[in-house]
Amino acid sequence: MTTLQSPTMASLDIQLLIDGAWRGGANGSMLPVIDPATEKSVGRVAVADDTDMQHAVEAAARGFATWREVAPFDRAHMLQRAAANLRARADSIAVTLTTEQGKPLAQARAEIASSADTIEWFAEEARRCFGQVIPGRTPHAHVVTRLEPVGPVAAFTPWNFPVSQSVKKVAAALAAGCSIILKGPEETPAACAAMIRAFTDAGVPSGVLALLYGDPARISSFLISHPTIRKVTFTGSITVGKVLAGLAGSHMKRVTMELGGHAPVIVCGDADIPLATSELVRMKFMNAGQVCLAPTRFLVARPVYREFIERFRELSAALVVDSGLVHGVAMGPLANSRRLLAVEELVADAIRTGAKVACGARRLDRPGYFYAPTVLYDVPIAAQAMNQEPFGPLALIRPFDEIEEAIQESNRLAYGLAAYVFTRSISTEATVTERLEAGMVAVNRIFSSMIEAPFGGMKDSGYGTEGGTHAILNFLNEKMITRFVG
Repeated sequence: MTTLQSPTMASLDIQLLIDGAWRGGANGSMLPVIDPATEKSVGRVAVADDTDMQHAVEAAARGFATWREVAPFDRAHMLQRAAANLRARADSIAVTLTTEQGKPLAQARAEIASSADTIEWFAEEARRCFGQVIPGRTPHAHVVTRLEPVGPVAAFTPWNFPVSQSVKKVAAALAAGCSIILKGPEETPAACAAMIRAFTDAGVPSGVLALLYGDPARISSFLISHPTIRKVTFTGSITVGKVLAGLAGSHMKRVTMELGGHAPVIVCGDADIPLATSELVRMKFMNAGQVCLAPTRFLVARPVYREFIERFRELSAALVVDSGLVHGVAMGPLANSRRLLAVEELVADAIRTGAKVACGARRLDRPGYFYAPTVLYDVPIAAQAMNQEPFGPLALIRPFDEIEEAIQESNRLAYGLAAYVFTRSISTEATVTERLEAGMVAVNRIFSSMIEAPFGGMKDSGYGTEGGTHAILNFLNEKMITRFVG
């Protein structure tokens, strides 16, 4: 198999972007960037302190005053140039992304391509921020509404999709006329920085866009509590999201939260099992299972239970696991040592409580954070993995006898991001999709990235959406103007 060359150390020496200039942190601190396939350092990333954050906020205030006056038509052109820049640099950015995050190169390329689509979508949405004309209650009352940018934005993005998750926030904020400070992921900083450079090279003015790295708690506390920041958008864990939402609420900041999931899959007795297993294996082990939409709890009708397990096991065990830079690899390493240890603990606990191993359940004997694709069945409800997001290459399978049983288990947890249903019955589909407590439900397929559709959850999985025609409204205030004429 062919292996591509990783970026050099110098190419992963990542700086902060503040007031239009790339620079190191004020105190000179740097953090290492680790290749999860080798456990070796491949670069460094600068750390922002309070001085850097204050400069970024002051610049964002100036940038907002400038950017909000730019016509939406011109903002759209600038976003389109940024998308073109990202597409032109896709191959090199994808290699960087795979090196620092671990996902297979094909998945990294797909992430870059979908990110360019996202920018182009919001470029078009920038031109369509229309208000309303509302008939007045008296002959001389003219009532109109207008949409205005909310102000400087603080955005926080995760390491599992450092380009596509970041760009949803950046492109939407810029399209709406807001300035934005992005706190990027320290584990995967280079690809995120390359995405930001696509915008600055497109001509986004100084101060309108900033990129910070450093201590997450310190940065979030500083930015969210700062009076200049008027909007907070976060993608990450439920635990951290609740803390940030509480902090934002105490300062009356508008918030969008895209948090974790523990997606149930209901496989009915009439399901197309070959289709279901091929689709679900691909989605389960995408990015080594480090996907908030990943199917995790597989609830399978008892008549097809054994067939499903065997087909799922066969496909899972056949996956090629290696460095993401190796040609033809299906699954790379976990992104960091924390995830590896967490998955090991969840698997051990599930086996202790009675789960049976179909395949995997072991760390690969090689350098890197590699864990075998793991399929467990007859998993007890009491297992920790059935109650907390696994966020790794771990599939948990249980049988059910009645559809009501599957629906109740699907809705048992506080998670409510995504769910999957496989059935040939239109009646069953209608019943299950209506009752599932999830922001997104896929029927007889896996999810794909569609920026034109809303992306978001319910319950503890967050609120607000990133995608679809309403996504830009997260960054706009609606103002009513009443005129009395005559």
